[in-house]
This record gives sequence, C-alpha cells and structure tokens, in this order.
Amino acid sequence: MGLCSAHLAVISLFIVPCVLSQVTEFVSIDCGGSSNYTDPKTGLGWVSDSEIIKQGKPVTLGSTNWNSMQYRRRRYFPTDNKKYCYRLSTKERRRYIVRATFLYGSLGSEEAYPKFQLYLDATKWATVTIQEVSRVYVEELVVRATSSYVDVCVCCAITGSPFMSTLELRPLNLSMYATDYEDSFFLKVAARVNFGAPSMDALRYPDDPYDRIWESDINKRPNYLVGVAPGTTRINTTKNINTLTREYPPMKVMQTAVVGTQGLISYRLNLEDFPANARAYAYFAEIEDLGANETRKFKLVQPYFPDYSNAVVNIAENANGSFTLYEPSYMNVTLDFVLTFSFGKTKDSTRGPLLSAIEISKYLQISLKTDRNDVSVLDAIRLMSPDSDWANEGGDPCIPILWSWVNCSSTSPPRVTKIVLSRKNLMGEILPGINSMEALTELWLDGNGLTGNLPDMSKLVNLKIMHLENNQLSGLLPPYLGHLPNLQELFIENNSFRGPIPSALLKGKVLFKYSNNPELQNEAQRKHFRLILGLSIAAVTFLLLLVGGSLVLLYALRKTKRADKGDPTGAKKKGLAAYSAVRGGYLLDEGVAYFISLPVLEEATDNFSKRVGRGSFGSVYYGRMKDGKEVAVKITADPSSHLNRQFVTEELGSFDWIL
Repeated sequence: MGLCSAHLAVISLFIVPCVLSQVTEFVSIDCGGSSNYTDPKTGLGWVSDSEIIKQGKPVTLGSTNWNSMQYRRRRYFPTDNKKYCYRLSTKERRRYIVRATFLYGSLGSEEAYPKFQLYLDATKWATVTIQEVSRVYVEELVVRATSSYVDVCVCCAITGSPFMSTLELRPLNLSMYATDYEDSFFLKVAARVNFGAPSMDALRYPDDPYDRIWESDINKRPNYLVGVAPGTTRINTTKNINTLTREYPPMKVMQTAVVGTQGLISYRLNLEDFPANARAYAYFAEIEDLGANETRKFKLVQPYFPDYSNAVVNIAENANGSFTLYEPSYMNVTLDFVLTFSFGKTKDSTRGPLLSAIEISKYLQISLKTDRNDVSVLDAIRLMSPDSDWANEGGDPCIPILWSWVNCSSTSPPRVTKIVLSRKNLMGEILPGINSMEALTELWLDGNGLTGNLPDMSKLVNLKIMHLENNQLSGLLPPYLGHLPNLQELFIENNSFRGPIPSALLKGKVLFKYSNNPELQNEAQRKHFRLILGLSIAAVTFLLLLVGGSLVLLYALRKTKRADKGDPTGAKKKGLAAYSAVRGGYLLDEGVAYFISLPVLEEATDNFSKRVGRGSFGSVYYGRMKDGKEVAVKITADPSSHLNRQFVTEELGSFDWIL
C-alpha cells in the first residue's frame, strides 16, 4: 500500500496542472442571464449570453426547486422557420463534452409545453420534450471537434417556443472517450450513474475535474432507474482509489458502490432514442477488505453478449489489487429502449457482485456539414454587413433550415447553389473565394455598396444568373463572362466598368444589361467612331486624289491646246506621236490621259458620220483606226456645228478602248 500511495503522489503532481488548465478552458454560458458571476457551489465562472447572441429574449422564471443561479432565467426564441445558434470555439481534433440544459419553470399561461429540436452543427442531437416544469433536462454529447468551432442550435418547434437554460463546453484529456468510430459518430450520453451515492445530489465539478454529471442512483425518477434486485446493499470507503486509467472517473464516485448480497445486481433503465448501437462502460473497484479465503467473481448476465458475458470479472485480479479501478468496456453493443442489466456471481465466488458506476452512450451518426469552402465564403460575406439581421443567422447555412439568403443542394455534403443579397448594405469588394463555389447557379448582389474589380469567377460553370447592377464596381469587364457555359442573365448597369464587352454577351445568348456604365459605353462608341473615321479618311483621300488627277489632266489639255494654236504642224506630229504611244500600250494604263489630234479622229470616224448613241453630255460615234482597232468617240456638241469640239471618254459595250 505504501508503494501504491507513493505512486499516486507522483502521478498527482503531473495531473493537477493539467486539470487546472482544463478548468481555464471551461465555457459556461447562462442563457438569459443578466450578468457574469461565480457559482458559489462549484467555483466556476458563468457568463451572460447577452453579448453572445442577439436573437431571443430572456425570461425570469417563477419559483422552482432549483437554487442554482444559472436556473433563475432562460432565453426563449420565436416559433418560426429559423434556427437560433450559439457558436463555441474549439481546437480541431480535440474531444469535448458539449452540454445543454433546459429548465422551463412555471409561467402559468402556456397551453402546451415546448417540444423542439436541438442540433450540433448539421447533426440532429435531440428532440427536447418538456413534460415537467421543474425538472432540468440535460442533453450531452462527447465530440471530437472537426474545426475551430461548433454551433449549438435550437429550432423547429412542434409546440411552444424553443429555449435554453445553460450551455457548457468541457475539454477532455488525452484519449478519454476515444472510439474507432469517432470520425463518423458522436457519443450521446444516455446514462451516467453513481451507484451507492450518499445523497440524491448529482456529483460534478470540483469532485470531477472534467465536470461530468454523475447522477445518484437514489434519484429514481419515473421511467429511469428502477427494478433493484433483492439483497442490494450500499457500501462506501474513505480510502483513496487509484482511478488513473483511461476514463478517469472521479474518486468520490469510486468510493461508493452497491453489492448484491444475494448473488445478483439488477437494474432497469429507460434509454432515450434507443434501440441503438451503444458504447457502455462499467466501473468497478474493490472497496471492501476481503478475508484470505474470500473471493468476488461475477459475470454480465443481462443483456447477453457472447464476447462479454462469458468473461469473469475478478476485481482484485483484473485491477491488480484492491482500491484500484477496473473499467471493462463494451465498445459496440446493441441496446433496447428498456435496458435491463444485471451481474451475477459465479459458483466459486464467496461474495456477490459489486458495481460503482456505469456510463452508456449512443452512437449518433454525424451529418455532413455544408462544404467547408462554401461556408468560409459565406462567413466572410457576413462580415461585409455585420450589424444586419441576416448576417447574424447562425449554424450551418443549409441544415436543418436554410439561411434566409441562400439555397442549397440536396447532395452530401450540401453545396450552396444560390446567394440572394439584393439591397442588403454590403460594403467592400466581392470576395475572390467565391470562385470556389462551383455549385452556384444564382448570384444576386445588386443594390449594394460593392467596389473594386470583379474577381475571377471563371470556375462558376453552373452559374445561370448574376445581378451586380447598382453598385460601385469598376475595372475591365473580364473576358471569362463571355465563356461561362450556362450563363443566361447578366445585369451590370449603373457601375463603372470599362470595355471591350465580350462578344459572346452581345450575340443574344445572354440577357445582358449594361447601360449607365459610361466608360463601357464610350468604349463601344469609340470603336464605332474609329470605323466611321477610317472610312471617312479613305473617302476624303480618294476624293483628293481624284481632284488632283483632274487638275493635272486639265493642265495638260490646256497646254496642248495652246501648242496647237501656235504650231499646227507640230500639233499634228504630237497627235501622231500620241497615237503611236497608244499603239505602244500606254493608253491601256488606267487613270492616264493622252492627246489625239482632231484630224486623226475625223479620218477614223469618216467625219463623224456613224452615230451609235448618246452619252452623258453628247453623241457617241463609231470609228476605226488605221491599224483596224475599233473606237468610240463622244463629243460635247453636234459635228455639224462650227463650234470647237471637245472630246471625253465613254465606256461603250464591247469596244476594245474608248476615246
């Protein structure tokens, strides 16, 4: 015994600082409380929820049988289609006890007691049904946190109004309550009983450093712990019990026990939400001094499980001595709603079975929360208008009730498919993280104070509708908008976007409204203006060339006429030279003017004797040059006139060339 005590002292030096650090991490919320305080019974600090949650109203209870300060008030919530949530900070992958309690009290005017649902994150935790106004209903989960917080929510009232009295978070140590199934299941505590308790009072902190609630076996409330076997007696000790094993039950629990003096211990429990698969623990410690020839051996008689019931419990042997904890576990057993359990002594045992405590927890299937990336974006959006009612909706955005401004898919995990925040006083820039919400089909952010450029949203391949009008957005209109395969409706008017507009948006595939974006409209106008300007410059250039060419031709004609008047012989030679130039092929160059003398043309047309038609400004005559080439000649006056004749070219049918 001396060696054992020394060992205990050394271990205590190690565990006490750890327990003290646990206590500093306790979270104790008085729902509806008016101020913070220290509970004189436990020494634990409690905080009012007035700064934690904005919804609901506190109610002061009438007279109850409870003197605890935390049960003087409660917070009740409206009976509507919303959920009301408390967020508790956690450390990822650490195990916690999360506990909610409900004391209705007596107000005297209700037609029906409340019945509503309790959720942890997306998992339905319990249906809270109030049947006694002065009873504290306790719901407790053992969870391994999957993120930096958990949300505890009430909702979905069937009768009355949802409410809550207290909410507590208790961190656990080491591998306490570890199971092989904790990735998929929480442990919902169905029973935790202290057998042989000295009074009806429950045992908790500071006697249990982890503040578990161990209910007294004397507290035989209706339909809970009944059916005690004949010969059951209560024993206790003041000696220290070595409890430093896996689950660390409090020493005071292990210092009491019940013994079946007639060879049997038997009880009946009603287990809420059963039948179900469960994890059960039995706690034994030999606290009687047995004689040299005395033994205590027994087996689990009911319920019968082949893997467990055939094992013999010999406390002193299994626990390596008296006053030492032995805690056989039943890690996955199926239990009924009405559980009758019993231990019976073996034939070679001189003493009846002994039991100090039990814990029974239901495996509660964890429901998948909404996609983590989606939730992160929604949480960041809420910070863009933190004082708005919609921004203070809590819990999972999709389960069990949708936030008022989102729609979600029915997939597992759920994905956010629609965000509707039109005219919700959003300030700041659209978050780049929205590009990770691939399931989004509708995005309504119109009528807010959004600024900055549009982020990359090219991964939103399911997006059908996007409304961004009436904000203060700016920058280039991203090309990806024209390539979103399912986009049907895009409104961006009354912003300050710049172009060019993606061509796909202008082809009728998308209902596209972009008016009152001055820079975007001006860009389109400049593009149209540049086209008109280019055509205009080309036309003016052509006209200038035409006028310049005409002036050169007119100058050449006038010079030639002056030469004819001064030297007829020379003129004739020039005419022949010109004709010769035509024979050389120069007349065939477009846009080049040549001179042929009148005598040559008179000879070719037989003095203009064969008129073949009229052109614009005069008659056209047929002729044939000396080399046989056919020509057409147009003159500006009748050939019989004695006026000076002027010639201009005219296109005429199939003639090879025209003068």
